[in-house]
Amino acid sequence: MTAAAPRALAERLRDTRERLENDIDLWLASAGPDGAYLVPLSFLWDGDAFLVSTPRASVTGRNLLADGRVRLSLGHTRDVVVVDGTAEAVDLAGLPAGTGDRFRDRTGFDPRDLDAYQYFLIRPHRVQAWREANELRGRDLMRDGVWVG
Repeated sequence: MTAAAPRALAERLRDTRERLENDIDLWLASAGPDGAYLVPLSFLWDGDAFLVSTPRASVTGRNLLADGRVRLSLGHTRDVVVVDGTAEAVDLAGLPAGTGDRFRDRTGFDPRDLDAYQYFLIRPHRVQAWREANELRGRDLMRDGVWVG
């Protein structure tokens, strides 16, 4: 199978931003005393950060509360977006008005209805995107929290 020609930076940025705005779920990897842990979570992207929610007592919740370093992945292996970022525990009251409703409407999941759930705001530091090996060069779309291009 022949891979399509690599996308130009502008196209790759547009495709990545579209995925962030339109996807509903992602994979979140965290690490703690028991090793690495990977879970699927729904998210809300506000243009600057991801909002996720998970039980505070879950392995993921404990990992994020202890060490906010996180890696996210969206898409499938032949059209992937990988994000390295830092998670910060936030209360819904500390977010802009209507955020809880937007999260519920976007994801179909309302953690406000569940006991012991914690919201986490994940600020990306690095974003990469590629489809095939021919797109590995130029895969960094954000460095140190700043979009390239």
